[in-house]
Amino acid sequence: MAKEWILNSVMNRFQLNFKRNVGPTSESIRKCAPKSVEEWEEYYFKNVKSKEHITELGKKLYVKITEVVQAELDDIKEQDCIEYMINLVISRTFDGYMTEIETIYGQLEKILSVKIEPAPDEWDRLFNVDFYIKINEKYIGLQIKPVNEGIQLPEIFKERAIQEETHLKFTDVFGGKVFYVFSTKINGKKDIVNKEIINEIRNEVERLKKL
Repeated sequence: MAKEWILNSVMNRFQLNFKRNVGPTSESIRKCAPKSVEEWEEYYFKNVKSKEHITELGKKLYVKITEVVQAELDDIKEQDCIEYMINLVISRTFDGYMTEIETIYGQLEKILSVKIEPAPDEWDRLFNVDFYIKINEKYIGLQIKPVNEGIQLPEIFKERAIQEETHLKFTDVFGGKVFYVFSTKINGKKDIVNKEIINEIRNEVERLKKL
């Protein structure tokens, strides 16, 4: 059995990678907005969890492995567990962050020079909103829809008509409009299909700033 599989399986089983143990890594790396893994490592160990804490999690992971998977221990050392936990919260979180900022909403953040946040689950259910932009005390909603061979534009427009009522309700509650952003993959990279929506969002941002 591969070492990686053992480390990952036991870590998940005992929830060592849960927020209460390693902290809010996704939220923290967005707050840090690092340009390098070294910058993220310094920020994480200073502001989220200490290196000593993660080292202790690695040691705890080792103990759990020795108690639960005795037959798989031949190739597992304590240092493997320590390095795995540190790699998880530093290198892998950073890699995920860099992938994330290359997505559609990451592109929009750069183009519009505004912070775009994932919408709470409740907003997704009530208003069909994936992301939001906060301007003063108002909110703009964004719904990102992939356009590919399996999802055709007529189907999306039909869905949009159904969801229009919830988007109007979002505007009533939060003051800003909801915008549909269609995305597709070109040469393996996500791109915005309806680029005209960018100016519409920009105009809404400016409108709310003046309120």
